[in-house]
Formats: sequence, C-alpha cells, structure tokens
Amino acid sequence: MQKLTAAQIIEKIQRRQCFEAETADNSLYIKIEDYTPFAGIALHNGNQLREELQEKCALTEEERWYEEAPYSLDMISSLPIVLAGNDSRFEYDLNRPESKAVYKTAWNKEVWNKNLTKKEKDLSLEKHRTFYQILDTLIQVLENKFSAVLVFDIHAFNHKRIDHPTPTFNVGTELLDDTHYRKDINFFLKELKRIKLPSIDVSAAENEVFFGNGYLLEHLSEKFAKTLVFSTDVKKVYCNEETGEVYPVVVDKLTNQLKKAIINTAAFFARNRTNLTVVKKNHLLSFEVDDNLLKVDKMLMEIAKGFEILSMVNPINIEQAKKEFFKSRFQVNPTFKYRQLTLNPFEVKRQLYAIPVEDISDISLKLLYQDIIDSYADKIDMIASIGTDKFLYNSLRYFGEPDYKDVRNADYLLHCSPSIDGDEEENLSPVEVKEFFKEVMDAYGFKAKVEISKQIVSKVLIINKQKSVKIRKDAMFSEKSLYALAEHEIGVHMVTTVNARLQPLSIFRLGMPHNTHTQEGLAILSELLSNNITVSRLKMLALRVKAIDLFLKGNDFKAVFHYLADSKHLDQQQAFYLAARIFRGGGFTKDYLYLRGFRDILKHYKEGNDLSPLLIGKTTLRYQNIINEMIERKICVPPKYITRSFESPIDSNPVINYVMEGLQ
Repeated sequence: MQKLTAAQIIEKIQRRQCFEAETADNSLYIKIEDYTPFAGIALHNGNQLREELQEKCALTEEERWYEEAPYSLDMISSLPIVLAGNDSRFEYDLNRPESKAVYKTAWNKEVWNKNLTKKEKDLSLEKHRTFYQILDTLIQVLENKFSAVLVFDIHAFNHKRIDHPTPTFNVGTELLDDTHYRKDINFFLKELKRIKLPSIDVSAAENEVFFGNGYLLEHLSEKFAKTLVFSTDVKKVYCNEETGEVYPVVVDKLTNQLKKAIINTAAFFARNRTNLTVVKKNHLLSFEVDDNLLKVDKMLMEIAKGFEILSMVNPINIEQAKKEFFKSRFQVNPTFKYRQLTLNPFEVKRQLYAIPVEDISDISLKLLYQDIIDSYADKIDMIASIGTDKFLYNSLRYFGEPDYKDVRNADYLLHCSPSIDGDEEENLSPVEVKEFFKEVMDAYGFKAKVEISKQIVSKVLIINKQKSVKIRKDAMFSEKSLYALAEHEIGVHMVTTVNARLQPLSIFRLGMPHNTHTQEGLAILSELLSNNITVSRLKMLALRVKAIDLFLKGNDFKAVFHYLADSKHLDQQQAFYLAARIFRGGGFTKDYLYLRGFRDILKHYKEGNDLSPLLIGKTTLRYQNIINEMIERKICVPPKYITRSFESPIDSNPVINYVMEGLQ
C-alpha cells in the first residue's frame, strides 16, 4: 500500500489517475480503479486511535468498537471508487461538522479521562479537514466528467438497544429533494429488499431509524448540486454487536448482494442522470485485473493442474474384468483396479486452503474462488477414496444423486418407442471415427490429439488437461451416433477445452464447481439442435439414471447388468459398460447429471438466454451472472469458438420435440 500526502492524492485525482493509497498518517484509505459516476464511502470503518489519545480515552476498545461500523469498508470494497476513514470516530467523527467532530461525551458516556490539549484537538481536526478536501476534489472531478454523481454512504447500527423492530437497511432521505430523487430512492430500496441472508429476515425502510442528517450528506448536498447521497445504515446482523463476534458467512453474503444492489442502482442513476449514453451495469465496475486475483489464480492452477478425476477413476483392468465377468456367465461381480495415487491428499488440501483468497478485493470473484477451492477439496477426497467404501459417500457429496423428478423423467423416456429412429447399423470403426473427429476439428480451426484406447469405459472421452480425445478400441458407431458424438465431444467438450486455454485465468481450464451438469447439458443440447439426437440416445441417458437409482438401492453389479440386458434389452457389451460407468471407483453417481443437465439447459435455451458465455471454458450455469460480468469487465475474453449447432440450429424431428415437452 503506497503512502501519499493529501496534496499528492488530490493531484492524482485532478489528473484522473487510478491508484490505491493511504495518507501518510494512515487516517484515510482511497482506491480509484476507474472514474465512474458513483462512489462508496465508509466514514466509520476505522478504529485507530493515536497513542497519546489512548492514554486519555475513558472508553475500552470494545466500547469504541460498539459504536463504530466495522466491515463497512468490506461492504463496498468491490466498487471502483472507495473512500474510508481509518481512525476511530471517537478521535473525530467524520459525519459531524468540524466544530462538533471531537466528542466530550457520546451515548451518555464520558469519552476522555483528561481534557485534550488544543494541539491534540487541532491534529484530529486537521485530519477531518483533509478527508473533506480529498472528497470534495473527487466529487468535483466526477461531476465535471459525468454531470451527476451518486454516493453510497455506508454505516452500521446497533439494534438491540432499540425497543422496537428495526429494518436491516435504513436509508435516510430527510435532507434530499424528494420530488427530484424519488425514483432513485425507490429503486435503491427495492434492490435492498431483494437481499437474502441466512436465517435473517431482511427488510429495507426509509427514515425509520435514522433520517440522513449526517454531515457528509449535508455537506455534499449543499456544495454539489448534482450529487445524490444515499445515507445507508446496515443493522449489525453480521456480528454479535455486544461481543464483537463476527459471522463471516453473513459478511460475505451481505457484501456480495449489497454490491449487486449498489451496481444496479448506480446503473439506473447513470442512465437517467449522467451524460453516459450507453450504460451496462457491469461496465460501471473496474476493468482493471486485480494483481491479487492473478496471484490466487496462478497458485490454484499450480496445485490443481495435476489431477483429473475421469482419468483416475477409469479402471486399468476394464477389459480383463469384462472378460472374467462374461466367463462367469454374469454371476461373479467384476473387480476393478485403479492407478496408484501420486499425490498426498492431505498436503494438497492444506495447500488449497492456504491460498490467500481473502486478498481478492472483488467480493463476487472472491466467493467464486472460494467455491472452486472447496470443490477441489471435495474432488481430492473422492480421488483419495477410489476403490474404497468411502468413494460412494464422496461421490454423493460432490455429484449428488437422482431425485424423484430425475427418476420420473427416466421412466417417462423409457416408455417412448425408438421406432422413429429407423434402422441404424453400427458399422463405423474407431479408426473411421478418429478421422472424422479430425475433420470436424479442422472445420472449427483448432487441433487436438485423437487416439484409440483400451483403458476407457465410455465410447469416447475428452481428457481436458491433455487436450485429447480417446476412443474406445472395441466401440462401433452408427452414422447418426457419429454425428451426435461429434457435436457432443468436439462441438462442446473440446470447444470449451480450447476456449479455456485462451483465457487469462486458469479457472476456466480447471472447471467451476459441479460443471458436469452444465457441460453435459450443453453437449446433449448440441445433439438436439443439430438434429442428431434420437429416442435411443435419450433412453440411454434414462438408463444411466435408473442404473444409479438401482445401485443406490443396494443392487450389485450383476443385478444392474441383468436389469439392463434382460429387462431393457441392451446387448451384453452395452450393459456391461453402462454398469461399469456406475460401479467404477466404488459408486460413481455422475451420470444422472446428463439427463438433468440437458433438461435444465434446454429450459435455459428456450427462455431465450445466450449460451455462448457458457462455452468460455468448464463453466456452470449457476455462475453465469459472474461469467457475464467478467466478460463485460474484460477480466476474461469472449469464447473464440462457438458450437456450430448453437449458431445455426436445425429443426428437430417433431416427435423428438414432442418427447422433450414431457420432461419435468
């Protein structure tokens, strides 16, 4: 953190330079990542007290903390312009005029054991003046640039001493021009009411606890005719106001959702009151990539790049196990063997949780990386337990299990007749498939390794870290299934693999949490939109759900195999490999997500949403808003390669469309 004099800070603002600094005396913190028509201010965030004043102060640190606004700076840390006081309000209160800024008594308590000298008071008041000199310079520059400015003045308040119910958020507007700003006020209140916090009833009100009579609002309103100040008090629901114990989960959720409320309100204000002609809310955030973000991303990549669960969970003796199972006339369950681990699970998890995610200033990105790290820790537990009784538990924890809707959709599809598919002979060999895949990749304009393998369970498998496609040696393909696989494996899985490698951040290569749901949903949708999906294919997805459901109900390998082969008339090869997909590792529940993901992505597509941001890498539908934000802020680049069927969809068979309507 650079230390600057007030004069240096003012000069940088006047020159519209971006910087982050504290004043030389540490009394003020300022961050300007970009010049935007709004800013966040946390007057009472700090708790510093000069050493000579500590000796004279009659209040304990806990008593001071009680009346301060801890974490108010955190609540606005994602904004491009932030200004905060680092000193305790008991030294001088920035929300009072200079003549009243130094307390004698406060909240019925004597503040000082000994009277302050004039020199001591003057030093405090000089810091008060410095804050407002810097603030005035900033607002003047912003008004000159944008014609109007919106300031979010964030405070916190204690509620247990108030003898009536209080809102979570109180916006004080008594000094505002109600006629002029009523639409802006209502918009902000509406956004605050949308915030949801764990086990907390959230409400927002106007002038219910505080009325917005603080000095900052009064000062800016009098001095700047086109600046609107929202004096916003946040109830201390994020901590125990009596003990000071903080609730980190609430702080994070509050900060993330308050960011959204502020950005949405700032965008509304900018569209209606500033000289900006085109306003996208995410364009109001900084385009500067945080050095700490890059540091965290690099550390995560170094730790997580060495393992991929699909390659590790594949049995190394799959062909021998199949041979022995068939030799036993399907009566002895196969025994699968796996590669030895080359990583220390405990050490890797310790490294993951040592990554300093808290240094990322933007709350949305911080929470995203926290989720990814948690997800990788769960993956490590799963990998470490391959072939043991613990694997199923870890798989369920990571992937989940089919619910009643999944099983109902599976049963529905299994009642559909495959007669409309026509007769398709599986007469294409892995060699022919390999050549066709190469042609498809050439048409897209990228290359990847395509090889034939004995060591995979599925017909085709993408290995992301190797940028390779593996085709099972004994698999045979029909022409229709070949085109579908090309759309699925190359058009989505390889497209997202290649796009991810073009990103400045590694998370799109590593994968967002639970990306199987979204990636497989996109891949199957591409089969539909290219008119290559069949009822037989849908029934196969349904059988995966049913097989997992049977497994979770206690059926062993041979029972699931017989269900598939005898009841559902799969040939013995198909039945073996489908059962092996489920039983590998000790119980791999991933495959039900194909059908669920398809259902959810199809719904998303039919609602008119743009799918292309999800092709940026191994993404998850849950994170589409933050992905869109990152693209708009140029933290990452739009996907270079787009699935062909998404760009030019083909009308599907009417019967297939009818079948789709029945999915719940």
